[in-house]
Amino acid sequence: QLQAFGGGLVQAGGSLRLSCVASGRTFSRATVGWFRQTPGKEREFVAGITWTGGDTKYGDSVKGRFTISRDNAKNTVYLQMNSLKPEDTAVYYCSAAYALGYVSRWSTSYDSWGQGTLVTVSS
Repeated sequence: QLQAFGGGLVQAGGSLRLSCVASGRTFSRATVGWFRQTPGKEREFVAGITWTGGDTKYGDSVKGRFTISRDNAKNTVYLQMNSLKPEDTAVYYCSAAYALGYVSRWSTSYDSWGQGTLVTVSS
C-alpha cells in the first residue's frame, strides 16, 4: 500500500515536498513514479526514479524545478517541488512498479498506486 503526503496550498513561486511511503511491501526493488491529474485530463507523468536511484526522469513541464529522491531505508520517495506555478495545481499520485528496471513515463507500467494528495498553487 502506498500513501502520499505533503500536499497543500502554496503561493506561486513557493515550494512543497511530497512524500510517498510504502507499507506492507518495501520500495527497495521498485521503480517509483509520480503522476498528476486535473479534472478532465489524462494522468501526466511528473517524475520517476529507479530503485537504486541511478536513473531519474522528469516531465518536460517540471524539469529543472522538481527533484525526485528516495530513502530505501525509510521506504520513502520524495518529490521536492520548487518554483511552483498555478499550472502545477493537481492531485499528485505516487506509484510503484516492482518488475520494471527503468523509469517509464506510462502510467500503465505501474502496479500500485497511492490515494493522491492535492497540491494547489495560487497566483
